[in-house]
Amino acid sequence: MHSHSEASEDSRAPLEAYLNWLKLRRAERPVDGIVLTEHRQFNANADYRALEDKFGILVLKASEVETDYGHMLVFGVTEEMTRRFDFANVHLPAQEVIDEIARMGGVVVPCHPGRPNVGLFEHYSKKPPLEKVVAVEVYNGGSRKGEDERSQQLAQSFGYNEIGGSDSHLVSLIGLCATRFDGDVQNIEDLVTELKHGAYQPMDFRPRRKPVQPAVAVEVK
Repeated sequence: MHSHSEASEDSRAPLEAYLNWLKLRRAERPVDGIVLTEHRQFNANADYRALEDKFGILVLKASEVETDYGHMLVFGVTEEMTRRFDFANVHLPAQEVIDEIARMGGVVVPCHPGRPNVGLFEHYSKKPPLEKVVAVEVYNGGSRKGEDERSQQLAQSFGYNEIGGSDSHLVSLIGLCATRFDGDVQNIEDLVTELKHGAYQPMDFRPRRKPVQPAVAVEVK
């Protein structure tokens, strides 16, 4: 639900490498599809069907935009939306983005809301809460200690639905967090419909560190 390929300026991960990694590690990261959410842009002309066929993994396109309430994922992007908003603008009005994208058939999901400066949690401490938020990202593969916990607290406090996303910028991070949908998702229209009306749960595939076992003391007489 949240990944960045070479098209994002801070990522060096080729899409084909992502898909190959997921295919080789399906047992530990059972992911059937990924969404490329490139920073401040939408690659309308990119066609990934050949790679989908090669690896058997669905590839969808979305965008990550920057607003006055932090970063947000935009799903179901259309030409009308990119005419209405300059996705390169790092000061987009969040409420207007949420309202207008919904009116045009898409959905906006605030990502890593527990992250300082660019997350919703911090902005809610200073400004009124946003209206018509459908869901927020509560598991983010790049989160630091405490960030996911703040995201979960925010979702529970306001009754938001929850998704997970890897926020990968490196090949090895793809699929660390994901979202399981009860309904069938075959295209971006299905994804938008499920986000708005369906049932889904965030998934966390990050390895957990095993606790350190205490040393065994042996008394020698």
